[in-house]
Amino acid sequence: MRVASGEDDVSAQVAAVPAGERVALVDPRFVGHRHSLRLALTDPRFPAGAVPGVLAVAPQSRGALTRVLSGSAAGPGPSGTASAAGEAAAGRAGTASGGIAAVSGETTVTEPSHVLRTVPDEIADALDAQGVPVHRPDLGALVATVPAGEDAGAAARGDVDSVDDEAVRLRSAVKSRDGFFTTFCVSPYSRYIARWCARRGLTPNQVTTASLVTALIAAACAATGERAGFVAAGVLLIASFVLDATDGQLARYDLQYSTLGAWLDATFDRAKEYAYYAGLALGAARGGEDVWGLALGAMVLQTARHVVDFSFNEANHDAQANTSPTAALSSKLDKVGWTVWLRRMIILPIGERWALIAVLTACTTPRITFVVLLAGCALAACYTTAGRVLRSLTRKAHRTDRAARALADLADSGPLAEGCAALAERARLRLPGLARPAVALLGVLVLLATALWTPAGSVWTAAAALFYVLTSGLAVAGPMRGSLDWLVPPLFRTAEYVLVLILAVLAARDGASGALPAAFGLVAAVAYHHYDTVYRIRGGTGAPPNWLVRATGGHEGRSLAVTLAAVLWLGGDSRGHAPSQGFTIALTVLAAVIAAVVLAESIRFWVSSKAPAVHDETGEPA
Repeated sequence: MRVASGEDDVSAQVAAVPAGERVALVDPRFVGHRHSLRLALTDPRFPAGAVPGVLAVAPQSRGALTRVLSGSAAGPGPSGTASAAGEAAAGRAGTASGGIAAVSGETTVTEPSHVLRTVPDEIADALDAQGVPVHRPDLGALVATVPAGEDAGAAARGDVDSVDDEAVRLRSAVKSRDGFFTTFCVSPYSRYIARWCARRGLTPNQVTTASLVTALIAAACAATGERAGFVAAGVLLIASFVLDATDGQLARYDLQYSTLGAWLDATFDRAKEYAYYAGLALGAARGGEDVWGLALGAMVLQTARHVVDFSFNEANHDAQANTSPTAALSSKLDKVGWTVWLRRMIILPIGERWALIAVLTACTTPRITFVVLLAGCALAACYTTAGRVLRSLTRKAHRTDRAARALADLADSGPLAEGCAALAERARLRLPGLARPAVALLGVLVLLATALWTPAGSVWTAAAALFYVLTSGLAVAGPMRGSLDWLVPPLFRTAEYVLVLILAVLAARDGASGALPAAFGLVAAVAYHHYDTVYRIRGGTGAPPNWLVRATGGHEGRSLAVTLAAVLWLGGDSRGHAPSQGFTIALTVLAAVIAAVVLAESIRFWVSSKAPAVHDETGEPA
């Protein structure tokens, strides 16, 4: 701990702290809960943070802090201390005589109305003015203050004693908005598991990995095809979900946010669920039933639902107004408690969905499990999509350039669509109003209808794919600022995924060996690429690099490639291979290449220093 002799000495003491460490300024008269300090000093997601009398600055913002101190370090308040010791030093500084403490740690800020202004408060305001976002956490019932006198100090200490710091910390570990099953059937005890993990030094990443391993074991149990295996699979799937809730609660409880954790959290949920689908399909096959088509359909529907969610949210991420009557009605319904939970259950979020899958797996057959899951997810998709379309049509708001860019990135357009878009822009062809999603929908309908109603391997499917390339290019030409332009990426995902499903089903019908499992692998690889794109955009780093999108062909390029493979190998013999077997090999090779390229780039990005620590705190259902 470094103790400054006065305000003028603060700059020198801060400069003495190594440049790679976080620094905090703490007024020794600070009175508050330990968790208030923890929130201000140890949250790694923010460049700076503060509570009254406390300021913490991350290494990347040390330059701004130095400029503030050299320009105007003075401010109301006493002399102080400086340190690079962390939260414990901050606690000790609260008992020292004389003024400000500087300690290594992360940050956050909140200012109750009765707080005495201090030098850390003044410096925090100055950092804000310089463009450094200073995070000020919502402390709720927690106390963080710098009392102006003995009476105020005694009252503040009384307030501290009247609130259970640990109870507040446990409550704050749980998302404020979550699904019914998670809120009432998991979180009441998973928060204590999170605390148990924190006290034993376990990290959220370790718990996330344990959740993945548990889900994979559940999938292996389902793959046995035995009733005992199905029961064990259902139990283990619930256990995996409990651990999945625990990892996020542990991160919030102990403020252990990390870049790697963001990546694991963003991808493992989908990997677990889709691996479980594959396990159910394998188990059914052992019993003589082929449900790979249902498993692939469930994955396609679930992924398309998520793309609708992501696309709508990104389109309205920074909307300047929301005057939609539909949104106003939703807000009114939120005030009636039971309607909130009903609407959250209707959309079948991850907790309800996994509970449904677990119970059906244990009590019924894989076929029944998938049929019920598809029906529930279809109802949820219709409900959410219809509501969002109504909101979009009735709201009056300006869509920003950032939102338009995000939609273009989510479209995942490859060289062919980009080329068509460039030609359209040169011809000054811009689609007005609702024409953009209408053209995209036209291309999707022509492609899927042709694939469904023509013989397997028909050249007409390839011709429809070329038409789809053209409409895809027209749909992304120019900025995507229309009220329903957010529907374009989900339409593209639907076209690509369902096309693979249709062609694989036709191949299997003609006696293909392994066409549906190969299609399952291909859609899983492409879906990972699309999820990875979403979480990069959410983190503010933009879409994957252009070379990756070009290397994987874009949605229209992959769709064309699959239809050409169908023409080559489903339309007749070629080089001694059975037609359907050649198609299976083509899907397998395409899946392996896309998975290898996408995973390599994704891992490189998420372990790099540029990757954001993005964690879902919105409570939006997954």
